Amino acid sequence: MTEISTVDASDVQWYADAFDRVASNVESAVLGKRHVVRLALTCLVSGGHLLLEDLPGTGKTMLARALAKSLDCSFARIQFTPDLLPSDVTGVTVYEQARGEFSFHRGPIFHSLVLADEINRASPKTQSALLEVMEEGHVTVDGNTHDVGRPFMVIATQNPIEQAGTYQLPEAQLDRFLMRTSVGHPDAESTEALLAESRIRDRAAGLLPVVKGHEIEQMGQLADMVHVDRAVIGYVRRLAEASREVPEVRIGLSTRGCLAWIRAAKAWALAEGRGHVVPEDVATLGHPVLGHRLLMESGAAFAGTTSADVIEGLLAQVPVPRDRA
Repeated sequence: MTEISTVDASDVQWYADAFDRVASNVESAVLGKRHVVRLALTCLVSGGHLLLEDLPGTGKTMLARALAKSLDCSFARIQFTPDLLPSDVTGVTVYEQARGEFSFHRGPIFHSLVLADEINRASPKTQSALLEVMEEGHVTVDGNTHDVGRPFMVIATQNPIEQAGTYQLPEAQLDRFLMRTSVGHPDAESTEALLAESRIRDRAAGLLPVVKGHEIEQMGQLADMVHVDRAVIGYVRRLAEASREVPEVRIGLSTRGCLAWIRAAKAWALAEGRGHVVPEDVATLGHPVLGHRLLMESGAAFAGTTSADVIEGLLAQVPVPRDRA
């Protein structure tokens, strides 16, 4: 497929170098997880949010902290608990008696990178406090709107629903996450390297920033300029339409999901050193972008069909474009 890039070769190289610089820095703390690290960076550059779902002790929090340490921007960690209130996340309006007026005290959500740790341990009401800020980049409290600034990214971690004391995330909130992935256990080599350096209790603590916040914004602007051929756009459309026709799927990929897929593919393509998107970029991001957006029928689980199975089937059945539209 012949493509025409709208991004200069020098800009593509600068982006790829900056991307690899951050990825390598994070990987020094999260060993053997290059693909997951690159997914997290793609979310950040795309202006999206990441949901990490895995068993306890697999490095979800470490990944988020290592990414934050690699960026020269503010960071906050919110430990979600059953008694956490929405105002504990967004902030609260307080009456200042000395000045005789009300003032807004910002919550931890007003940081560039926010780690929402074990998000599914909080009540649905508190979880929903993130909906507005994740979608629109601002918080409304007592009728007043407060912007959180840019760059802004929420990395949420959650344990499997089967774990005691967890609440399932609302469907509307799941769709606010650009990607969902899992860290998983490290391979044999990485595991032995971690064990050999057991004296290091916090591998992210010593990391230094390698890019500045405004550079992340520049990377996002370059990603917006990446060329997407009409043939690739048609490929995404056909995949979305096919997802809505699968009998085991109650709700297929939405238009918002398609837009998220395209945005992520643009950022991924630049990291691969290309100023245009190819079908392989779309396929590579299929599972992290679609996995949490395909709502399965209640009987699908009993039949042993998962969203991952559906995605594999879609990628195998929908024809891949070979020529430009």
